[in-house]
Amino acid sequence: MFFQLQAVAAVLFALPMLAAGRSAAPLGLLDGVGVALWVLGLGGEAVADRQLAGFRGDEQNRGRVCRIGLWRYSRHPNYFFEWLHWWSYAALAVHSPLWWVPIAGIAAMGYTITRVTGIPPTEAQALRSRGDAYRAYQRTTSAFVPWPPRPDPLEAGR
Repeated sequence: MFFQLQAVAAVLFALPMLAAGRSAAPLGLLDGVGVALWVLGLGGEAVADRQLAGFRGDEQNRGRVCRIGLWRYSRHPNYFFEWLHWWSYAALAVHSPLWWVPIAGIAAMGYTITRVTGIPPTEAQALRSRGDAYRAYQRTTSAFVPWPPRPDPLEAGR
């Protein structure tokens, strides 16, 4: 059953690419936007993953919260850039009869990452392992979209 569910998921994840490939229009500006989004999404995810791995690889950071690089602006920049990469298929599929498939994929991926399998369990684990330090991080740092950090309201009152 596990492998069958994986096969279904693989087909669903391939549908936005199929929709993009079904476009008969000549290459244009939106195709360039799609390629740029793809590069930005995968590149951003790779940078975020590398920054986190470097942080975790330093023994002095054990039990601390990563706030370096992209992690200063988002608690989950890797998830954000993964989601951003799916927008590339929407741009590439604009002229496809299946243009709506990538849009549905973006919505489903966004919901899944932010509400089901991505952020909720990751945040719960971080709270268990890093406690108040992670709570402070939550108060100052966007959960998903990279954004400048906010002042900590608890620190301002001290």
